[in-house]
Amino acid sequence: MNTKTEVIYERTSVVKQPSAMLKAWKIFKRYRALFLMVLPGMIYLIINNYLPMFGVIIAFKNINYRKGIFGSDWAGFKNFEYLFKTADAWVITRNTILYNGFFIVINLALAVAVAILLNEVKNRFMSRFYQSVILLPYLISMVIVGYLALAMLNVENGFINHHILPLLGIEPISWYSEPEYWPFILTIVNIWKNVGYLCIIFLAAIVGIDHEYYEAATLDGASKWQQIRTITLPLLSPTIVIMALLSIGRIFYSDFGLFYQVPLNSGPLQPTTDVIDTYVYRGLMTLGDIGMSSAAGFYQSVVGFVLVLVSNFIIRRKSPDQALF
Repeated sequence: MNTKTEVIYERTSVVKQPSAMLKAWKIFKRYRALFLMVLPGMIYLIINNYLPMFGVIIAFKNINYRKGIFGSDWAGFKNFEYLFKTADAWVITRNTILYNGFFIVINLALAVAVAILLNEVKNRFMSRFYQSVILLPYLISMVIVGYLALAMLNVENGFINHHILPLLGIEPISWYSEPEYWPFILTIVNIWKNVGYLCIIFLAAIVGIDHEYYEAATLDGASKWQQIRTITLPLLSPTIVIMALLSIGRIFYSDFGLFYQVPLNSGPLQPTTDVIDTYVYRGLMTLGDIGMSSAAGFYQSVVGFVLVLVSNFIIRRKSPDQALF
């Protein structure tokens, strides 16, 4: 092929190849209904999650309301000193990590167990009923949960002090003055409220498993436990890993209602129930410094982001197919 023929061939090839914009337009035209369905969610995500990220500048500013956010003087890292130089820094960090770490493990384990049990309920009406009952606590406001806990733990007329402890021959306990009981109380409340939500997610994943696997295992003489161990758990593990990673990313965030509303902000309980979120809230209400609270939120976000990256890296090294990204 001579040079002239090659030039003509190259020009023809260029003309025949559609442009990237044309390809994009064809894809959009083909899937325009799906794009329109995604559009409201994307708009909400941008407005609610991405635009507020510009407010991170507040963490490095000495906010003056007359000057505005951008006109206020720079404070450097002084807003972060409130978290790291206070005498309670170790206590609130320890409480936050230990509580959330334990919540992640116990909630995932219980949610998987309950989801497997619910999957064994063959009656459709009872299955829906159990799912609704388990999910209901997740939908209740934590303010209401706090009052429910008060109805159970009130010293004067609480259900436990007046009905349960007398049966056991135990004297009434001043629950809101005894911090040693609250790691167990907060754990029970957290399990009661959040396991149902995780359970529904895992149940949906279990329902999606092909029944032919179980039929083949039954023909081979596998017991229910063997089917769970060799079929259900391995196929459910990607969902478990994803939920674990998402929870690890928020390990420095705490359920504010759980640690503030349920203990009723009781002073004697603070060494046991105080976490980063409640501590910053009290500091904000006392000092009125939004730069300090913004710095705490930025610190929590950065640490959570790093933990997700590290956790995902470890999972990708061990099992690339189960990594989040």
